[in-house]
Amino acid sequence: MGIFDYVSDDIGNGSSHKMVVPITVFVAILCLCLVIGHLLEENRWVNESITAIIIGLISGTIILLISKGKSSHILRFNEELFFIYLLPPIIFNAGFQVKKKQFFHNFLTIMSFGVIGVFISSSIITAGSWWLFPKFNFNGLTVRDYLGIGAIFSSTDTVCTLQVLHQDETPFLYSLVFGEGVVNDATSVVLFNAVQKIDVDRFNGWSAFHVFLDFLYLFSTSTALGVSAGLLTSYILRGLYFGRHSSVREVSLMLLMAYLSYMLAELFSLSGILTVFFAGILMSHYAWHNVTDSSRITTRHAFEAMSFIAETFIFLYVGMDALDIEKWKMSKQSLAGSVWTSMGIYGTVLLLIAIGRAAFVFPLSAFSNFLNRHATRAPSITFKHQVVIWWAGLMRGAVSIALAFKQFTYSGVTVDPVHAVMVTTTVIVVLFSTLVFGFLTKPLINYLLPHNDNTRRNIDREPTISKETLPLLSFDESASTNLLRAKDSLSMLFQRPVYTIHSYWRRFDDTYMRPIFGGPARSEPRNEDSG
Repeated sequence: MGIFDYVSDDIGNGSSHKMVVPITVFVAILCLCLVIGHLLEENRWVNESITAIIIGLISGTIILLISKGKSSHILRFNEELFFIYLLPPIIFNAGFQVKKKQFFHNFLTIMSFGVIGVFISSSIITAGSWWLFPKFNFNGLTVRDYLGIGAIFSSTDTVCTLQVLHQDETPFLYSLVFGEGVVNDATSVVLFNAVQKIDVDRFNGWSAFHVFLDFLYLFSTSTALGVSAGLLTSYILRGLYFGRHSSVREVSLMLLMAYLSYMLAELFSLSGILTVFFAGILMSHYAWHNVTDSSRITTRHAFEAMSFIAETFIFLYVGMDALDIEKWKMSKQSLAGSVWTSMGIYGTVLLLIAIGRAAFVFPLSAFSNFLNRHATRAPSITFKHQVVIWWAGLMRGAVSIALAFKQFTYSGVTVDPVHAVMVTTTVIVVLFSTLVFGFLTKPLINYLLPHNDNTRRNIDREPTISKETLPLLSFDESASTNLLRAKDSLSMLFQRPVYTIHSYWRRFDDTYMRPIFGGPARSEPRNEDSG
């Protein structure tokens, strides 16, 4: 199976140009997206993803007219293309560019949103669709389909919100939205893959527990593989010092090792998203300090450029796919041509997404604030922050599209009218949430967090924990002294668990990890990225 299934009969008739013409046109449109996105950079309402979708819609309309209604595509979507070629650079760059100090300070909150939140949201969407779809006379979905729908629509796309928020002005809020977005995508894919292994003929409470066990296994092993890949790359770069001969080899090794970790995860049926994300974090934390200055600059910009192109590619295709005539015809057959039934299905999914989102954002935020109640200088998640986090997760994007195609199509083609309805529903939800919610994101955030508001300057206010207050155990001191230190440490752990764990990690990292795998010199101060 090729990377693309080319729609070459509609554009370009020469046999030698069947592959060249579609790619040429698509790349030209990608360039157009970059130019228009730059011109609209300061626009109050529009961002890059919205620009790409709108250009995709316009391009699809033009292609539809040229082909006389046969197709709106230049290239036909293949879910393997997405998961093997487009997704890895996006997730790797997310891990590589993440502000690690903020990310790990808020690690427990991020993981609760990204993991527990997905299970809550997925359960509500699955149960709600199972109950409400038949009321619109929409039947034919299996138990696995409903469970898959829960995972598909639990995957968020926080790009629109992140393009409005500023890391320097709202580091705490930005880290929550960014971190939850990445962990959410990884969890949704892991949950989706676990659901596919369910024996639907004998689905019961034990089956649900088995899904949870599969999820824990995939989550832990995928994370371990990513950490191992990052540490191995760091060790090689530190030991062999590639930079004395060629900085190109340094960058190439980091890129290839990241991709190798992703492919190994897929080969062993693990989560490539989690693997490459943690590989990116570890490479940024250790390997990045083992390369030359020129390689540091190159990696930052090269990885970000690859991620940006892949994201633009996906949103551009989503715009084109919205005009796929064949899917709409099949969807119309399943819904008996009723516009109200179609609107009911779309509205139901959007409502369930909003309810599922609210069902965990506000309770988990309150729980996080409760855990940090003793850390008087630690930032709390205010109600305005909670509204922004809830809103950021209402938008759906590339992962939802890819999972829907994987569940309901074969190489982008579906022959089942019921499955066609779910594909078109996913496309509509992605388009509506990205365009409508995306348009409203900037005004909403400017209203909730005006630039002169103190919440915009919610800097990281980590409580100072001295080495005397929170020491590691020492072999040079007596057992009674160590026991007293351990008692004090446990007391601090219960009072301020996040910062206590983070302080221990930093001391362990400085003492044992950095001498082996690399890091900033002792004379260099720790910056935001190396926390």
